[in-house]
Amino acid sequence: MSGKSEIDTFLEKGGNVIKTRDDHELILVDREGKVQNPKVCSWLPNDNDSVVNNSVFRSRIEPWLTSLFQSEHLSLLCGSGITNAISVLSGAGSGTTMEQTTFTNYKDKIESAAQRSAEASGRKNGNIEDQIRSANDLLRGLKVLQEEDNATKLEQELNSIISDFAKSILNSENRIATAQEDKRENSYRVLVNFLLSFASRTGNKERLNIFTTNYDRLIEIGAELAGIHLMDRFVGNMMPIFRSSRLNLDIHYNPPGIRGEPRYLEGVARLTKLHGSVDWVQNGGEIRRIGLPFGAKAITPYLEAPSLDSANALKLMIYPNSAKDRETAEYPYVELFRDFAASICRPNSTLVTYGYGFADEHINRVIHDMLTIPSTHLVIISYNDPIGRILKFYSDSAHNAQMSILIGNNLGDITNLANAYLPKSAIDRTTIRMAELLQHRMGAASPDKQTTVQTPLFADISTLEEQAN
Repeated sequence: MSGKSEIDTFLEKGGNVIKTRDDHELILVDREGKVQNPKVCSWLPNDNDSVVNNSVFRSRIEPWLTSLFQSEHLSLLCGSGITNAISVLSGAGSGTTMEQTTFTNYKDKIESAAQRSAEASGRKNGNIEDQIRSANDLLRGLKVLQEEDNATKLEQELNSIISDFAKSILNSENRIATAQEDKRENSYRVLVNFLLSFASRTGNKERLNIFTTNYDRLIEIGAELAGIHLMDRFVGNMMPIFRSSRLNLDIHYNPPGIRGEPRYLEGVARLTKLHGSVDWVQNGGEIRRIGLPFGAKAITPYLEAPSLDSANALKLMIYPNSAKDRETAEYPYVELFRDFAASICRPNSTLVTYGYGFADEHINRVIHDMLTIPSTHLVIISYNDPIGRILKFYSDSAHNAQMSILIGNNLGDITNLANAYLPKSAIDRTTIRMAELLQHRMGAASPDKQTTVQTPLFADISTLEEQAN
């Protein structure tokens, strides 16, 4: 079975697509676990049986991801798929969609421009971001032409549409926060385990970089529950302000009786929201993050603070909004995309995408550039490929050997990932010490007893060497 359309149909029927380790082609596994192209699959349990189960998947995936997660630089890019997964798991339905809205002023012009924008990005249909971008461009044009009445009407409608869009994001958060307790707690537990699999890097490794195109705060609430310290460009406590300076801030601690350099604190990650956030507000020439609780029903009361200068929905930093002029249209997004490129386009770098549909060309271009560095690797994990952009990105790339693919309702299910396929926490000191003790004991055993001790898959080799010394 080959061809993008056939694989898309295969995924819609509950199939899974996997490519790891030394696989040269995509391996197709149907809902029952039967491999559809066994001739190109070198890891079947036996020659006479082409059926695999979760144990086979785990033995294939977990050690491979464990190795990749030990790369010098590790980044995670999350799309709307993670919000949808947690929302469905909590019984709150699907998350916020990017479906088009309807303008009354200049409706045909805006829809036509949005469609052209989508096609230029390789998408069949436009979405609400395309419409907002087109409406903002039109609004600036009307002001240049000094058509004040038309500009005022369009600005009022744009404000209303963005306000409704922000409300839909908050409703998505609210449905998760108010879901049935047992389902909500289970979804939070899965989210915590998912994030810890990435963020639990030992102190001698560079910090995990988390990037997301989502406007909601699901990653932030998950990190808070997991005890992960998130660092971003915002400085302050009451109403943090976005800073352009790229100081390499970090978190250290001093153990009792320490002599020498302070130690890095584990469980620290850097967060970059590439498309802005529902709680970012443009306040004059500054970008502020307001104290908007997770699950709040409305944002308007939190925009009425005296220090926000009567901010409205047009001041929300929802990409590509807040476009009063060219400079504010690019700021702060140009800074965020620069951070993304600087983080992943480095040797010995691994980027993992989850729930990202590869619909944003400005992000895809950076990933393409990353793959031109031979020591980099891209891991694509997704529940499905609804618009066909993931498999298109794979087929169009000349760097397939640097990609691992996990797509399907089994391989991309966030519960399966958190419980079985993703590496466990690296900060298991007891397990590391036990492995070291067993190694010493087995080393003292008689030569005729050939016993192999397997160290934890996620144990950091440099940490073991330091402890041994």
